[in-house]
Amino acid sequence: MPDVSDVERTLLLEAFDSNWIAPLGPQVDAFEQEFAAYLGIGHAVALSSGTAALHLALVLLGVGPGDEVIVPTLTFVATANVVTYVGAQPVFVDSETASWNLDPVLLEEELAERAQEGRLPAAVIGVDLFGQCADWDPIVRACEQHGVPLVEDAAEALGATYRGRPAGVFGTLGAFSFNGNKMVTTSGGGMLVTENAEWADHARHLATQARDPAPHYEHSEIGFNYRLSNLLAAVGRGQLRRLPEMVASCRAINHRYREELADIPGLGFMPNAPFGEPTNWLTVATIDEREFGASRDEVLERLDRHEITTRPAWKPMHLQPVYADRPVRGGVVAEEIFRTGLCLPGGSGMPEADLTRVIEAVRAAHEQG
Repeated sequence: MPDVSDVERTLLLEAFDSNWIAPLGPQVDAFEQEFAAYLGIGHAVALSSGTAALHLALVLLGVGPGDEVIVPTLTFVATANVVTYVGAQPVFVDSETASWNLDPVLLEEELAERAQEGRLPAAVIGVDLFGQCADWDPIVRACEQHGVPLVEDAAEALGATYRGRPAGVFGTLGAFSFNGNKMVTTSGGGMLVTENAEWADHARHLATQARDPAPHYEHSEIGFNYRLSNLLAAVGRGQLRRLPEMVASCRAINHRYREELADIPGLGFMPNAPFGEPTNWLTVATIDEREFGASRDEVLERLDRHEITTRPAWKPMHLQPVYADRPVRGGVVAEEIFRTGLCLPGGSGMPEADLTRVIEAVRAAHEQG
């Protein structure tokens, strides 16, 4: 659930009173500068969504028809969809168990095999799933060894770190989402980040319909309506200021779930990988039906009867009807996570009474057998 305060309200009203309403203005400029400073990266481009950021990343890399892009199979569908937006095709790779993110060993196998056959992908998109970074060191090495550009989809992981560095800085380009359910929200929005100044400038150009400098509307390439509004940027600035406290709250909620449900047989949680600090943006439990006494879907239904909304972990892309014809390396790890994974209610603004109610409902679902 969104967590907003008087900080965001004050900045939003300042933007409103300034009459800067359009997708340009001082709040957008300041949000970009503050976001880049937070990450310690050269440039940030505020956009209408995380999907727009991923799309522009592939456009900037020149990915197009006839190309293939490696994508983790365990991800939100937007990661794969942007590949199709540019006319390319996704190729899926399984997760590893330590973080549930892209398996570096399988990625290296896929790249090595493709290198021998002379059909390397145009890019690799890695994902930081559910607020936890992928194991970036071996992923970066594999991509650099084969000369394949890497895009980091950090849509779910703002505030997480990998070996002390923030999520979003490990690819040639990085993408974030500020959708309504994210740690930092602008209701809808995203950010593209890079060290490359020319790419950042080009991204801004493309995101404003690629309008050339002229007194009339002149266009020499295809552009998009992808810029973030000045009003929403003001909200984002307030959210960014409060990010540390919101991350701390989500981590505390995750800890509470783990601590108070630790004695229930067959109930596990997404592992916290040893190479980083997750935000625990989502707390994802796993249900072993034999030990727990009920299946994941049965637990979901029982919680729903108590008006507690949960959902399964992401369904792997290679199981989605729209991508059923695309190749996948591995897949069993992602399939098991989908079969057993249950996203529990969370969010940095979650009231204590609601958290207690969810914990009691999960325990009751086990006791009912």
